[in-house]
Amino acid sequence: MNNRPQAIAFLLALATLPLPAQRNAATTPVPPSTGASAPTAPAATPGPAGLNPNDTVLKALELQKWYTELGDIAEADEIRYTGPPPHRPANPTAPGARNPLIIHAMTFVPKNLDRTKKQPFLVFAHQGIHSNFGADYEYKPVRELVQQGYSVIAPDYRGSTGYGARVYNEIDYGGAEVDDVFAARAWMLENYDFLDEKRAGIIGWSHGGMITLMNILLHPGAYAAAYAGVPVTDLVLRLGYHDASYQAIFSAPTHIGKTVQADVQEYLKRSPITYAEKLETPLLIHGNTNDEDVNVIEIQRFVAALKAAGKKFEYKIYENAPGGHEFGRLDTKLARDSRREIYKFLAPYLKPERPVE
Repeated sequence: MNNRPQAIAFLLALATLPLPAQRNAATTPVPPSTGASAPTAPAATPGPAGLNPNDTVLKALELQKWYTELGDIAEADEIRYTGPPPHRPANPTAPGARNPLIIHAMTFVPKNLDRTKKQPFLVFAHQGIHSNFGADYEYKPVRELVQQGYSVIAPDYRGSTGYGARVYNEIDYGGAEVDDVFAARAWMLENYDFLDEKRAGIIGWSHGGMITLMNILLHPGAYAAAYAGVPVTDLVLRLGYHDASYQAIFSAPTHIGKTVQADVQEYLKRSPITYAEKLETPLLIHGNTNDEDVNVIEIQRFVAALKAAGKKFEYKIYENAPGGHEFGRLDTKLARDSRREIYKFLAPYLKPERPVE
């Protein structure tokens, strides 16, 4: 699987073809029957409504890069499993309309892992809405985790790009996407008998940090430790400081279908801050005062809610760390030190074979 030069050459040739003219993304609806998908969105911000017809090709190229980047130290694989059914099927009475949605994921198992002993693993929730697992800033963290002895599963939950309009339009922020990621934990335990159910961890940045928080808050006891970097924590607050174009994504018919003003409780239901009192999992949170995407006030309010509930956790808010929202995923000393803090936090709970010193 790791040696597919002909396939790579073919995909590269396709990717260099000129894109067809794009229509105005702000006014063009996304037809559910098309096979295209959306361009990758940075950080936590949802991607544009227009679809890039080459996204499936770009995703295939990203998959190949994973084999190149980690093939020397990990057994990498592309797998599929099922999550909940579509939350808003276009035709609820059509055959198969309520079938579970198929979720794609990448798995990485260290090649030099002692499989005669129980071992820890991590669920990696990618950042970005209408994005996918495969951004450049994800390669190094995953490699660093594998080097420590963690097996990793990284799902492309509903709403991700690279799988066509159907998956793209299944976006369910703070809803079924959380279940998609939780199902990745079960898949790892069902398929690798050397993994330890009591040493499962979960990590994510930005939107992936929000999914991490929702996983541990809605499933107390399922994870031994968690890390949430610059996470979205309060949708009601968030939509208050973002503009109308951002708000419109959530009120679209294929998504929540109503504004936050129309149904505050629906947005609170999808926000980690609502469940702060349920925290049982050891948790580390990072924030940054100059974050241009997830305003630091979200982190501060979530920290205050956890403290008010009497919860034990760890957090650090960086002061004007270079890189803003991306500060912990850069190739800088500060970013490397930040990631080292994460690994040192996780190690006592998950006990990898080769923890960082």
